[in-house]
Amino acid sequence: MEIPAINLKAIVLVHWLLTVWGCMAWLPVSFGWGNFSVLAVGVWAIAQRDSIDAVLMFLVGMVLTILTDIIHFGIYYPLSDFAAERGRDVFRFSAGMAILNLLLKPVSCFFVYQMYRERGGEYNVNFGFPSVSRNRDAYQSIDQQDESSSPANPFSQAQDSKPGVRTY
Repeated sequence: MEIPAINLKAIVLVHWLLTVWGCMAWLPVSFGWGNFSVLAVGVWAIAQRDSIDAVLMFLVGMVLTILTDIIHFGIYYPLSDFAAERGRDVFRFSAGMAILNLLLKPVSCFFVYQMYRERGGEYNVNFGFPSVSRNRDAYQSIDQQDESSSPANPFSQAQDSKPGVRTY
């Protein structure tokens, strides 16, 4: 089954619109700053069509905003009661759009990850940390040392000197 191609512009546009609508009534400024800064990285990923780093940073930012959105909703959702009927409607609409934005983010992350792979990214995400490898082809076995290529032993004694102390 082939995964449908979703345009990165469409992903950024939908999340931008839902973030604008979500910021209308009740969420703090930090919600807007976090989401809009990640969307700015998404614009960078659109502009740099060959950049693997831009797509990776957009993907990591989207994953992080999933976590921060959950925290924002948990802390600020029952913040206050809107007294006027118009205020309650705006609150409901804003909350609905922010929740829809959060629900669409994992799907968007899946498509952005597919774009990351299409641009040449590896299946496993490497952040530059050293890793342990199981490939031992480059190692030389202790049992099969080559006599001509082995360096001189700096601890060996010369022929005319006294024999060293034997260790058993």
